[in-house]
Amino acid sequence: MSNTTNDLPSNGAGSNEQALAQPSPARVVHDSGQAWYILAVLTLAYSLAYIDRQLLNLLVEPIKRSLVISDTQLSLVQGIAFISAYLVASPLFGRLVDQTNRRNLLVVCICLWCGFTALCGKANTYEGLFIARLGVGASEACVFPLALSVIADCFSARQMARAMSIFILGPMLGGGLSLVAGGFVIEFARALHQQFPILAQFQTWQLAFVLIGLPGILFALLVVVTVREPVRSSVNSERADDRQFTTGDAAAYLWQRRGFYVRMLLGVGMLAIVVLGMPAWMPTYLIRTHGMPAALVGFRFGALVVSFGIAGALIGPWIARQFEKRGYQDGPLRTAALAMIPMMLCCASIPFAPGATGALAAAAGTVFFFSLPTACMSAALQLVAPSRMRGTVGALYSFVAQLIGFGAGPTLIALMTDHVFGNPKMVGHSIAIVCAIASALAAWLLFGALPHYRRLLAESA
Repeated sequence: MSNTTNDLPSNGAGSNEQALAQPSPARVVHDSGQAWYILAVLTLAYSLAYIDRQLLNLLVEPIKRSLVISDTQLSLVQGIAFISAYLVASPLFGRLVDQTNRRNLLVVCICLWCGFTALCGKANTYEGLFIARLGVGASEACVFPLALSVIADCFSARQMARAMSIFILGPMLGGGLSLVAGGFVIEFARALHQQFPILAQFQTWQLAFVLIGLPGILFALLVVVTVREPVRSSVNSERADDRQFTTGDAAAYLWQRRGFYVRMLLGVGMLAIVVLGMPAWMPTYLIRTHGMPAALVGFRFGALVVSFGIAGALIGPWIARQFEKRGYQDGPLRTAALAMIPMMLCCASIPFAPGATGALAAAAGTVFFFSLPTACMSAALQLVAPSRMRGTVGALYSFVAQLIGFGAGPTLIALMTDHVFGNPKMVGHSIAIVCAIASALAAWLLFGALPHYRRLLAESA
């Protein structure tokens, strides 16, 4: 697939035929109703991706019984299969986003991840399930860089952080909906088993994967009918911005501006350690140290993550806007840097907070402050990136966050508990030490990136 504005012949009949086959991109007025509709479609696609990837977590026991596999084998399907494919595919999709028709790319990827989700239901062996899960991870890697690129073409600098914050709600909505939709689908699959004997060859868990995967094809058709590829434009104006970057050009561009990008991306990685590390071990801390029942932990901590996470994601852009009104053009990145300080204090207070209620309050503060800068950091990266570099930059953001977050966050906390304290009940102190240090490093990196960011803003104006 290629962008139609660059691949059409300059004249002749071939030009007319190709123009008919591939309609030219549509100019989307910044902050218009059409822009908000495209944002809604992208957010829904992000949510749909999370529903597809989370269903496996509801079907652990029946899958284990059916395929006769261990917890460790299933954990590899849940984690390694998905994230390894995601990390490999993410940079590739970043380049495709910058070089092709993004609407068409999104449609293809939706069909792919829905198809691979349905293929999980066709798996009769552990190897088949693992391969299908690889496909889900690889195809879902397109959403984040693609959405960041499209949002930057649809919104002004003034509304960018707000639009990003709404898109970032996708995983939170998808995570919650996956529990509701997953439960409904499982019950519906059981009902189909009883009413249609022809389906007896399928296990209930297999039907659940098929039922959750195939409807996504209808959503892909909706995207085809209602969304057109936006014209690539400058964030700070609606003038066309269609400069091409080869892979070498992109690497050179990033290297020349490494003072900003290295600090920014490492800051993203440090934040990801907190985002993925604290929630991974906080329930265990509450159970081990405060004796809370697992079910109660799930309800209270789950409600806390959703409510405070959404609040932080929505309030962050408002704070950035207040900075901009006071003359700070670096408002999005300044907001993100400042958020690291109270996040560090909340992390450090977790093992010292009084009782389970105090620990939950400290966790709530941590969730709020690690959600607050997420949209601001995404917006900051897109505000200074050329249009044909936004997919690459978005892919780097996602790659570093997933690599450092998944690779270091939960593991560092476990290593400290096992090998430094040597006491399972000290997991709260491990959370505090690892996450507080990561928060401090993130603050140092992001504050260090501010002068470089201001120079890039002036360069892109």
